[in-house]
Amino acid sequence: MEALSISYPSHLRYSYDMDKLDTLFGSDVAVRDGRVTVNNAAALAGPRVDQLVRAAVFGSEGQRDHAKWLIWEIGQAVGVRAASIQDLYMARGRGEVGGFTVPAINVRGMSYDTARAIFRTAIKLDAGAFILEIARSEIAYTDQRPSEYVAVMLAAALREGFRGPVFIQGDHFQVNAKKYAADPYTEVDAVKALAREAIHAGFYNIDIDTSTLVDLSKPNLDEQQRLNYEVGIDILRTVRELEPRGVTVSVGGEIGEVGTHNSTVEELRAYMNGFNRCLPKGMAGLSKISVQSGTSHGGVVLPDGSIADVKLDLDTLERLSTVAREEYGLAGAVQHGASTLPDGAFNNFPKRETAEIHLATNFQNMLFDHMPGDLRAAIYDWLGTNAKEERKATDSDEQFFYKTRKKALGPFKRQLWDVPPNVAGALARAYDEKFTFLFNQLAIGGTAKAVAKYVSAPEQHRPTPRDAVSVAAAPDDAEAGE
Repeated sequence: MEALSISYPSHLRYSYDMDKLDTLFGSDVAVRDGRVTVNNAAALAGPRVDQLVRAAVFGSEGQRDHAKWLIWEIGQAVGVRAASIQDLYMARGRGEVGGFTVPAINVRGMSYDTARAIFRTAIKLDAGAFILEIARSEIAYTDQRPSEYVAVMLAAALREGFRGPVFIQGDHFQVNAKKYAADPYTEVDAVKALAREAIHAGFYNIDIDTSTLVDLSKPNLDEQQRLNYEVGIDILRTVRELEPRGVTVSVGGEIGEVGTHNSTVEELRAYMNGFNRCLPKGMAGLSKISVQSGTSHGGVVLPDGSIADVKLDLDTLERLSTVAREEYGLAGAVQHGASTLPDGAFNNFPKRETAEIHLATNFQNMLFDHMPGDLRAAIYDWLGTNAKEERKATDSDEQFFYKTRKKALGPFKRQLWDVPPNVAGALARAYDEKFTFLFNQLAIGGTAKAVAKYVSAPEQHRPTPRDAVSVAAAPDDAEAGE
């Protein structure tokens, strides 16, 4: 007898799919009339969260939206909430806290597993001052829209039993200089649209990067930095208009594009003086400032695939951080492109009172080192066809694949989430060791106490996806930022 096939109307399929998600935890999590009640928080540290987050990433459109909503609401119920680090950074600017450097970790591939390792480490070390971030470019090439990224980060925290504010950051919300030159209004509006999408999702920390507009051909520092601070203020206005009730988004500025000449105190002052001069009265300004002190995103790869030594100017970094705090009340300077530094460099950052460092590529390297050989070969074969335009005539295979393999993280996202358990386990152990090392070197162990003292994460309930107003996805730019 032929199997009966029934096609349900879309609204009935939605209801059926949502009922399955709503009853996933049985009586441990009750969903009724658009509100979520957690009756047994211990049930969240189990495999049913794995099922829920997979629905948020790989389910049908209705499943994805409902799973994201459910993760958000469960987090609200148990105190795992997206938060702004603004008040902690302002306390640092006042000299009330210090002696640690906040790691801002770009989670690109196998995001759920990677984030779980971060939260495991945080629990072990009682760390609270750490940031999970994704750049404008990474959103595009890793295929992680802000709403998905927030859901995955919060689900990872729930799965590991973490409790407390979760700092999720938009890294390098960057104005593309070429696109700005061709059509400034459209390009700036694209960054504003991304801010709108991200803040709606739960990104309450945003790095506005207009440093690409610095023009060194101008006759003085103020003119060189003018577009940087004026366009930055324009985007900041939009960010402040989008803030939910009770939240002041932590916003960072940038004076030197990573990989270019090292920043100077004079440049910092020119930018900050111009920025504060243009800042509308009563509007919260910046909490930190990114500078250049010798690093580059991803490091400089040599023909044999090794990474060139970095000449990090720690004295400059310390001076810039001091001026940022003492003259402008910021948390201090931010160091980008730090993950590929030698291990012996990291303990220098808290000693020099660096406010924040950004870490990305080395975790991606670890992922590629641990993935099955056949998957790596498939990725490299894909790159040979789909990224061939990016290959320079002088590139060795090692250089080409090292520079471009991040572009495969989106197209191969499902395969990376589905690596065999033995591979996932080995990578988890490697991540645990690496994050423990970094958190110790950056002295963020025990910072949960400072976070609890200064940071408030107000409860924010959301309507179910059926009742919510949707926010359009912003235009992608895979070449910006990281």
